[in-house]
Amino acid sequence: MSATTVRVDLAGRPYDIVIGRGLLAELGLRIAALRPGANTVIVTDENVAARHLDTAKASLAGAGITSSEIIIAPGEKSKSIDVFASVCDQILATRIGRNDLVIALGGGVVGDLAGFAAAAVRRGLDYVQVPTTLLAQVDSSVGGKTGINSQYGKNLIGAFHQPILVLADTAVLDTLPEREFQAGYAEVAKYGLIDDAKFFNWLEANWRHVFDGGPEREEAVAICCRAKAAIVARDEKETGDRALLNLGHTFGHALEAGAGFSSRLLHGEAVAIGMVQAFDYSVEQGLANGQDAERVRRHLKSVGLRTRPSEIEGDMPDVDELMALIAQDKKVQRGKLTFILTRGIGESFIAKDVDPAKVHAFLSQQG
Repeated sequence: MSATTVRVDLAGRPYDIVIGRGLLAELGLRIAALRPGANTVIVTDENVAARHLDTAKASLAGAGITSSEIIIAPGEKSKSIDVFASVCDQILATRIGRNDLVIALGGGVVGDLAGFAAAAVRRGLDYVQVPTTLLAQVDSSVGGKTGINSQYGKNLIGAFHQPILVLADTAVLDTLPEREFQAGYAEVAKYGLIDDAKFFNWLEANWRHVFDGGPEREEAVAICCRAKAAIVARDEKETGDRALLNLGHTFGHALEAGAGFSSRLLHGEAVAIGMVQAFDYSVEQGLANGQDAERVRRHLKSVGLRTRPSEIEGDMPDVDELMALIAQDKKVQRGKLTFILTRGIGESFIAKDVDPAKVHAFLSQQG
């Protein structure tokens, strides 16, 4: 199957997202074409290293590209100040230069962490994203958002730092645990819910083929990447409508933090619950109809995702604590809450100065 290329058309700094099966074996040739003779440092985690590191290193070696690797523990807890500092030191220990490259080989945690380290080391190294999860392929690897978590919330420390290439090998998703694929699918559905009702309709009919690995998988990834590339090109640093990409994330990030950034609640699972909450809250405020909210809940549930906070295992913060976490959201401006709300499927919008009392009352009713 031939690869699909999506261009992220940033002025003076354009780059390609290349999507297709078997692309990991082409990593070396594609890097050599961009940066011949470069030294590289691969940042990956233990799980991805066991499955894909040898293929990546062999591809690089075959193209005359030297490489070393940094292997971190899997999971959201690696997006910490301590791990970030360690990765920066390990990159520096390789004596990598300004004309060399960092390669982020992994899911969203690896991509966010490695991208932020690349932004910081020597005041900025170029890097390549090789996303190995569905979530990373359709969302976190594209657009240059990098960062780590704080005790105050998700992704509150970081930088905008664009990659020079994103290589999305959809065949590596064949080895992804089902729960990880389901979590990534929440971000796929998000693109339909933001402003593409036709795509959401298509997903309702074709989601099983996306999961099974047919050509619909590449089609879905490409549609998501085109949508994100267009938004990033016109609003790189989220001063305008790029904030729409955070549908479900204000509620979701608070839940994720409340679960301790642990395997109890994966990022995509939190986003799924958060998107349903955004629809339910919009219905409660008279902005959207209940039929659309129920349709969203039904679809996400059909693919195996949780859709209610009560479905999260273990103890969770009370409403006051959740509101404190929401108040730390990156979209808060001068203490005023900003949410992505909706008038229906494909009709999301940025709502500024949302009344905290109304959100508190809404969360108090959640089951």
